[in-house]
Amino acid sequence: MTIDVSGLSAKELKALIAQAEKQQTKVLTRPKTAAMRAKINQYVKDHGYTIEELYGTLSSPSPEQPSKRAVRKPKKTAGSKVAPKYRNPADPTETWTGRGRQPRWMAALVAQGSSPADFLIR
Repeated sequence: MTIDVSGLSAKELKALIAQAEKQQTKVLTRPKTAAMRAKINQYVKDHGYTIEELYGTLSSPSPEQPSKRAVRKPKKTAGSKVAPKYRNPADPTETWTGRGRQPRWMAALVAQGSSPADFLIR
């Protein structure tokens, strides 16, 4: 990480240094992660709880306990085939169902002044 200090005044630099030293002291004097976890676990245990009761389990839910997360159902149109509605007059193998983004060949022809109705498959 780099901080461009070249444009800072002496007052701004002094404030930045003071802030950095304060943060460094805070980081160096705080307890280690493992020690903090042990304190939290002991506090929770002393009050008659378990971490799982307070925060839930990290593993997957059991079959008896359904997940609280909403399960998305697949859309009814997902995976269904739709007949093409439009055909490229220059290359009859290129078709489009009318769903999703307009294909490049059709967008180019429409930009030249053609109407999408001109490419309908009859």
